[in-house]
Amino acid sequence: MTATAPLPESSLGVPAGFRFGAATAAYQIEGAAREDGRGESIWDRFSRLPGAVVNGDTGDVACDHYHRWAADLDLMVSLGLESYRFSIAWPRVQPEGRGPLNRRGVAWYRRLVEGCLERGIEPVATLYHWDLPQARQEAGGWAVRDTALRFAEYADLMAAELGDVVEGWITHNEPWVVAILGHAVGRKAPGVRDWPTALGVAHHLLVSHGLAVDALRARVKTPVGITLNLNPMRPLRPGDEEAAERMDAHQNRWFLDPVLRGTYPVELLEHYTSVFGPLPLINPEDLDVISRPLDFLGVNYYNPTFVRASDEAPLQAETAVPRGRTTAMGWPVDAEGLYELLLRLRADYGELPIWITENGAAFDDETLVDGVVEDPSRVAYLSEHLSALRRAIAAGVDVRRYHAWSLLDNFEWEHGYDKRFGIVRVDYETQERIVKRSALWYRDHIASVRGRRT
Repeated sequence: MTATAPLPESSLGVPAGFRFGAATAAYQIEGAAREDGRGESIWDRFSRLPGAVVNGDTGDVACDHYHRWAADLDLMVSLGLESYRFSIAWPRVQPEGRGPLNRRGVAWYRRLVEGCLERGIEPVATLYHWDLPQARQEAGGWAVRDTALRFAEYADLMAAELGDVVEGWITHNEPWVVAILGHAVGRKAPGVRDWPTALGVAHHLLVSHGLAVDALRARVKTPVGITLNLNPMRPLRPGDEEAAERMDAHQNRWFLDPVLRGTYPVELLEHYTSVFGPLPLINPEDLDVISRPLDFLGVNYYNPTFVRASDEAPLQAETAVPRGRTTAMGWPVDAEGLYELLLRLRADYGELPIWITENGAAFDDETLVDGVVEDPSRVAYLSEHLSALRRAIAAGVDVRRYHAWSLLDNFEWEHGYDKRFGIVRVDYETQERIVKRSALWYRDHIASVRGRRT
């Protein structure tokens, strides 16, 4: 297969080589949960726990992308998308999380990636988007160091199988979510509620990232990075500044600093130690591995977070009800936060290229008119955030990709099918894809940047 062709410089604020695309995740769209040798994942198990997911929804069918992938790629072409960020389901290609590969699962991803290349779409693969093989969970999951070693083996196998066709690699998607929401709060799979365990999980995830970078680099020359969910923290009122700084260290710097500086935030280490006692999980050799050089930093941005001081352990800080416009998730709509974040990353961490790997919103204002779903709030959201992105680029930030979240309405984790982030609506009864106004707006935006008519 041939690589996707380079793109020219634009007169509308993006540099040569910049690509517009969309993102998805395996468990959220693929379905086919028990087909072709796929193993069980922690989300298959978690979604069946009473009360874990709205309406008892599961990803068993989701968007049936496993069977409809070719039509979905054709849909991307019709929207002018230039890059597709997807994830590989570890249990589909290696059901036990170790040992032999499931050849049928590997072959499906090869067809998907080759289908992207045939259509001129850049394929960007995320190795882990939260769907750990259940067999690994039963062996201790991310709470044990062995899972980091198994992840490195998995990365090596995927590079060997797909390294000649995948054009960008992401090790992990949002390790903060896996560690904190999955193991401290218990809101996401595997549903553990224990803070010391969560901190160990965070460290093992980062070690596994560094080991996977080594494994990928041994086999591929294409860009390698990690995706972090980053939120500017804003004190709710005077006196909440210290709480906001601690929340920033907890969500943002606990992952940025070790990956890009080779250190954990000292003040948060001290705070956690004061709450939980000594943390024996960190050593200099691990930090050397975690901070392997990257080709890009993947950034998922949705909103800033308002923070107020609190007596609640362990952070003595908590998120507060946002001001102004919000999405159906209750998240503030604030494109200025994206501009602020991008400039902060350059100022604090240097000139590392940035890929926006997710940016989007769930809204309820979706009405079908003449075959198009009208979603004016999402159109405004995308327009405002792409404008902020261009301003950041003009200010000198090296941003090279923008992926809208998400291509399709999908299984939205603990919210089930109740929240819709897609620029394309999915009728879950019929699996019909119906374009939204936001998809057409995005298509026209890309065309205008490229100097094309639609």
